[in-house]
Amino acid sequence: MCVIDKIKGKELKFVDTTLRDGEQTAGVVFANSEKLMIAEMLSDLGINQLEVGIPTMGGDEKEAIKQIVKKNLKSSIMAWNRAVIGDIQQSIDCGVDAVAISISVSDIHIQNKLKTSREWVLEQMVKATEYAKKNGLYVSVNGEDASRADEDFLIEFIECAKKAGADRFRFCDTVGVMDPFTIRKKIENIYNATKFDIEMHTHNDFGMATANAIGGVLGGANYVGVTVNGLGERAGNAALEEVLMALIHVLKFDSKIDTRRFKELSEYVSRASGRELPAWKAIVGSNMFRHESGIHADGALKDPKNYEAFDPSEVGLERQIVIGKHSGKAAIVNKFLEYDIELSDSDSVTMLEQIRSTSVKLKRSLFDKEIVSIYKDLLRARGEELHRII
Repeated sequence: MCVIDKIKGKELKFVDTTLRDGEQTAGVVFANSEKLMIAEMLSDLGINQLEVGIPTMGGDEKEAIKQIVKKNLKSSIMAWNRAVIGDIQQSIDCGVDAVAISISVSDIHIQNKLKTSREWVLEQMVKATEYAKKNGLYVSVNGEDASRADEDFLIEFIECAKKAGADRFRFCDTVGVMDPFTIRKKIENIYNATKFDIEMHTHNDFGMATANAIGGVLGGANYVGVTVNGLGERAGNAALEEVLMALIHVLKFDSKIDTRRFKELSEYVSRASGRELPAWKAIVGSNMFRHESGIHADGALKDPKNYEAFDPSEVGLERQIVIGKHSGKAAIVNKFLEYDIELSDSDSVTMLEQIRSTSVKLKRSLFDKEIVSIYKDLLRARGEELHRII
């Protein structure tokens, strides 16, 4: 039985904001054609809702949103807005079916950024929400800097949003200052007080965005905001691929999202954003299923479950046994079996010594051709030849 197939009796849904918050990564700009491709890929994946941009920016931004809407994708299409009627009208012009209405809720922001009062914040949010609902839109009210807001005020904010017709509340850990234990308790308190749908929107300033998103889910949030590869302002947002695979494999969540497309999606977004996908990136990095250490490679060859949390095919990757300084005999013997060559025990020992030495000199693992060359040199030293092409 799944631990989390339902949250408080409700289906857990994913909101991807790669095309909004992801593009707000400093220096990142998606071409309109790239936005369309990313939106299609996310929809094909099975993401419930896509936050695709900010219509009030006008120009290419608004045009890209209109083009995405015209695609009639399976996902709901959401636009981001300030709590301003004019912003919402721009979203309506684009034809989206949902809007995010964002306004600061922490006293830090209200006093130092908005230079106003809590009452003003509530008034602006209610006016914007009522206008959006009158125009038939799904509404998420976003509490910017919610993690630093007074909890009682958050509850009041949500209750006012409910009365105005809002559909959910987005809890924003805007500067990534939460920890998963505190956020779970905070979301639990807010949910129990309001019984309202809550979305987690977490940032990675302290490296806890994924953990905080999951902590919020355990507390009762039934929407999770994510970006591909964890793109986002400063240190980024909770990564789609990390949150989903952790839910599936750590918390036994039953998902209909097609995770086999993750590698293709992550690589495309990496190229489009101009942000390299690190080899060590969790879930989709090329090193996820690449084994070199002798003990690990031997264990993976005997049974991949020894050193792999899930099968690489689940995210579109493949297992690799890398030959280099840290390799053991088992990996080298297995490598030559790929060429239908059975190394003797003495040859495998000799090869291991040469491979480790060469790897140290080159400061990297070896290519197959280099490994074969070492073997050919070994045969020549004995006056033998390799009578096949490899």
